Amino acid sequence: MLTFNLIVAACENFGIGLKGELPWRLRSELKYFSATTRRRNDPKKQNVVIMGRKTYFCIPKNKRPLPDRLNVVLSNTLKRTDFDENVLLYHSLESAMQDLEKLDIRKKIETVWIVGGSGVYKEAMASPRCNRIYLTNILKHFDCDTFFPKIPNDFQEVEPDPETPVGVQEEGEVKYEYKILEKRR
Repeated sequence: MLTFNLIVAACENFGIGLKGELPWRLRSELKYFSATTRRRNDPKKQNVVIMGRKTYFCIPKNKRPLPDRLNVVLSNTLKRTDFDENVLLYHSLESAMQDLEKLDIRKKIETVWIVGGSGVYKEAMASPRCNRIYLTNILKHFDCDTFFPKIPNDFQEVEPDPETPVGVQEEGEVKYEYKILEKRR
């Protein structure tokens, strides 16, 4: 079974967005997101990023689809013609995963990343396909209108990957730390 990881940055109140944008500007955290979701061991394979339509359209137009990754958008209201030809559109997370598991596509995929938004994260954490949550814990309160769902009790913190910075990071006046939570089987 093809599994996936979630990657998210959330502040103290578990806020992840405000009016369709990130409530903070953390250049090094964006670099971490990009590097993590692009990182592959096999250069012949590629990673997949799965997101809801709102998340997709919150990405600046000149940065979407996210380069060097297969972009998958989940929507019940949009049509295939609403997207760049390099974007796959599905009605549900499970239908996307089942299609990605098909033999010819599966051989080309290294890691699947869930990158937002709130509803997609909630569905993903409940799925047996969910492996890890890569959480950037922003140690500051920001006003938000979109929030990361409550993390279920079956996730526990694990040692970070070698590429994940350890300890409290700081950019400007914002402190944050990277955490990796793994779903207990």
